[in-house]
Amino acid sequence: MDINAALNEVFVKVFKNITGIEERAIRTGEYHNATANDMHVIEAIGMGKPRNMTSVANALSVTTGTLTISVNSLVKKGFVERVRSEEDRRVVLVSLTEKGKMVYIKHQKFHEELVESIVNRLDEEEKVLLEKVLSNLNRYFSKMQK
Repeated sequence: MDINAALNEVFVKVFKNITGIEERAIRTGEYHNATANDMHVIEAIGMGKPRNMTSVANALSVTTGTLTISVNSLVKKGFVERVRSEEDRRVVLVSLTEKGKMVYIKHQKFHEELVESIVNRLDEEEKVLLEKVLSNLNRYFSKMQK
């Protein structure tokens, strides 16, 4: 197998494994109905002040229509609340509920533990190389999205 085919196989497996592990790590107890997509939206909304739908959609590189479908589901699941802006009633603001904040924290902890488990096995030179490779990969994917 040539290097390109080997790298492709590794990329596909890594993405699939991370997504599966991430979902299983989050989907416990009262968060049993949270999906990986839910977590991406929850992460984009964040823990700060309420955000308008357009800014969240832009952060996720999706349309506001697509985001609305996800937000509707998250509202039903009790993770997100939606309110109209006091300054401009046409603007819809979204924020995390207490349940949403708890699953956000749980998700962040998962990522911290994931990174720690990988980084702890590397020496400093390997850490620098890994960061460089992943940054290049991220730049490529970001460019492809646009």
